[in-house]
Amino acid sequence: MEERNRPRRRSVPDFALYGVAAERSWVDMVHYERIPVRSGQFDFDIRPHFHGALIQALYVTSSGGETFIDGRTWAVEAPCLIVAPARSVHGFRFRKDVDGHVITAEQSAIESVAMTAAPELLPFIRTPAVLAVDPASRRGAPLEPLFEAIGREAESHERWQFAAGLSLAVTLFVQVARLSEKATLLANPARTGMAARIERFRGLLDERCRTRSPVSSYADAMGVTTGQLTRLCHEAFGVSAIAAIDARAVHEAKRLLGYSTLSVKQIASELGFQDEAYFGRFFRKQTGLRPREYRVEADGRRSVA
Repeated sequence: MEERNRPRRRSVPDFALYGVAAERSWVDMVHYERIPVRSGQFDFDIRPHFHGALIQALYVTSSGGETFIDGRTWAVEAPCLIVAPARSVHGFRFRKDVDGHVITAEQSAIESVAMTAAPELLPFIRTPAVLAVDPASRRGAPLEPLFEAIGREAESHERWQFAAGLSLAVTLFVQVARLSEKATLLANPARTGMAARIERFRGLLDERCRTRSPVSSYADAMGVTTGQLTRLCHEAFGVSAIAAIDARAVHEAKRLLGYSTLSVKQIASELGFQDEAYFGRFFRKQTGLRPREYRVEADGRRSVA
């Protein structure tokens, strides 16, 4: 891996798309093209430049080359994913048989959605990355159809085109985050065991969210002590084990209140509560609303939508 001095910003061209001066507003744009389309115009050698407001994600599906982002050089070998955030100085030197996808989107729009839905995605949107991809894996398999779907939306010129493209772009960065987390775990084997325990606990939460099982039953199923499970939850989620269990129960309660026709009494029974009154006190403590109040609000939101 080669380190280079970062080019001075004032000497580096600011483009909308490479070779296109950044004169117009691109805030309503999610652009898609195949990698060879633009790089072929420049003999597959894209010189250092930056995009003032635009983020680029490339999925190299064959051949490769190298990329340099903010003074750091990576070898690029397919299949791999490249992220060049807005204002990062970057360039590419591809082999002439390279192929793959590239999207360009307005970064602040993606960040706005992520900030509402999943703020923890923001570092993955803002950080340059080159990530190896296994197309047959659970994390790698969605990439090809995601880029193809973004391409279809970019070419459709139909109503709500940008909203659809933006939603797909956010989904793409969910996959970027998952791939980045996996790469971090592989680079730090000591954390791999903890990640497996976290996934096991999440699976148990899904299985037992309607049983009101105590912390000790989760710990027994995982082969750890209750103290170890609580420490794991604090490190992974920032809350105690009982708080994580309660949060999952509340999530399930909200889903049933918002989308089922079950009565509050039936929902209390479904979730393993002794009686409706106990469930009501629990739900109000967690959400600030009585179950029926939450249902009325949920019905109101749907009617407006």
